[in-house]
Amino acid sequence: MKTVSILGSTGSIGTQTLEVIRSGGDIRVAGLAARSQIDLLEKQIREFHPSKVAVWTEEKAAELRRNVADLEVEVLTGMDGLIEIASMEEADIVVTAIVGMIGIRPTIAAMNAGKDIALANKETLVTAGHIIMPLAKELGVNILPVDSEHSAIFQCLAMSDANRNGIDKILLTASGGPFRTWPAERLSEVTVEDALKHPNWNMGHKITIDSATMVNKGLEVIEAKWLFGVTLDQIQVVVQPKSVIHSMVQFLDGAVLAQLGTPDMKLPIQYALYYPERRFLAGDRLDFWELSEIRFERPDFDKFKGLRLAYQAGRKGGNMTTILNAANEKAVAMFLNRTIGYLEIPEIIEMSMNEIPFKPHPTVQEILETEQQVYELIDRKYDRTGK
Repeated sequence: MKTVSILGSTGSIGTQTLEVIRSGGDIRVAGLAARSQIDLLEKQIREFHPSKVAVWTEEKAAELRRNVADLEVEVLTGMDGLIEIASMEEADIVVTAIVGMIGIRPTIAAMNAGKDIALANKETLVTAGHIIMPLAKELGVNILPVDSEHSAIFQCLAMSDANRNGIDKILLTASGGPFRTWPAERLSEVTVEDALKHPNWNMGHKITIDSATMVNKGLEVIEAKWLFGVTLDQIQVVVQPKSVIHSMVQFLDGAVLAQLGTPDMKLPIQYALYYPERRFLAGDRLDFWELSEIRFERPDFDKFKGLRLAYQAGRKGGNMTTILNAANEKAVAMFLNRTIGYLEIPEIIEMSMNEIPFKPHPTVQEILETEQQVYELIDRKYDRTGK
């Protein structure tokens, strides 16, 4: 029986991971970590019986301890708690589903403890791919992507006789988000409610906004570079509005393999948990008679400036990808709090990329320091009422 720890168990990926575990019935949960949703975490504890859990603050931890006093579970807190959950001896694989650069240190701790990583925390590779991927190779641990697009590429490579040196191009698909058909001049009118209406996927608020700006696709481009050992020039973003093709790989001989399916995150989650085995997964199936056609479009790099900035940051490397990511996190939070407009998100990213000092080979500490520098810069430039 495989044993798993989940970082971010109360979020979208975490809850769907537990749905897969519930359905399979042959994976044991060793540890769970959540930020603050202790009511949901308590329900997860009572159903899955982890021996350890972690929440971010001592206040929430004290409340949770009172609520689960009848159970044999240890409640931990903060970064130390995340690291302990990530490196539990009994866990075989760690699902990293927390949002943000907070995931870097627990991921490294899990790898150093010999755990395979089911990676749903894209910021880890976006900001620290130059550290994570060589460490994974050195330690002999697997990085199993959970993002639907990266899982699709991973599955295409698993189906191919070609090794990664045989890749000519990665075709990373994007839905185009809710504003794909909007004229550029109308984007100044975008509200929070507009941006949260993703046409295909049900995700958390932050990633849904990232999809609307297409910054999320830019982060995935950088992540794919590290996961599959390719250059940014080998990664082509293709808009495929129905999210039927999750991504494709073109090989040196011109052959293209694609992974198709309904937009359901449980498929890549299950694939990572049981890899290399495939299991039955309940749910809708593609009906190709009904589908009839699949349309493709070029992304509009002018309308979706965040995607262009991501390619720019990825080519620069160093701590520039951290600047991109941190500025986007801060800007999205401000937009969700209605203190800036939608079009100010890429403005804040570009301003940060222009003003924060560049470091070509940042350590983990320097990555975290860069993040803080970005937040402080934006706080100086913007207040709660906007620019």
